[in-house]
Amino acid sequence: MVKRLMSTLIITTASMWALSGCGNSAETTDQTSEAAVTTAESSEVAENTVDWSLVASGEAPADITNYQYPFALDSQNVQDYADYFKVDNTTAQHNLTVSMASNEALSKALDQLSETYVSHELTDSKDMTLIIHTTPDIAASSYDYVFSDDFAKGLVLPIVIVPDGKKGDVKAHSEMVE
Repeated sequence: MVKRLMSTLIITTASMWALSGCGNSAETTDQTSEAAVTTAESSEVAENTVDWSLVASGEAPADITNYQYPFALDSQNVQDYADYFKVDNTTAQHNLTVSMASNEALSKALDQLSETYVSHELTDSKDMTLIIHTTPDIAASSYDYVFSDDFAKGLVLPIVIVPDGKKGDVKAHSEMVE
């Protein structure tokens, strides 16, 4: 019951941040980044592409081997995350931090996607990724976002734009099985 409560709390917190936004869109957008932008090859030419230079934080990636995470490796939050998602504590510590900060990256991407945004999801694997589903008129691409906010400063979140028009497979609260 504690695990379910904890996971529900984490998901609810992340959802509230995603819905309310953090106000990071007011940051300057003339910063540049050296991260590579990859556009998927397609027989159809997409009308719009994400300008990753407008998303870039200008922050350099941190060395995660000695990164000072806001959650202790042996904390209950990290252990609950590791148990729920079946990952080791080091991955759980990283993913918990990145997932709670992910709205910083998501809000910047959504500034450009507006009506073409369909849904998004975070993978809970060793390599956490923010997948943004859009309408087919957006070009598929990817980008490594580096967080600038102090909470996750320097951590990297890969972002992948998938123009499949797909709603996420997340079930509504009433559909959860106990």
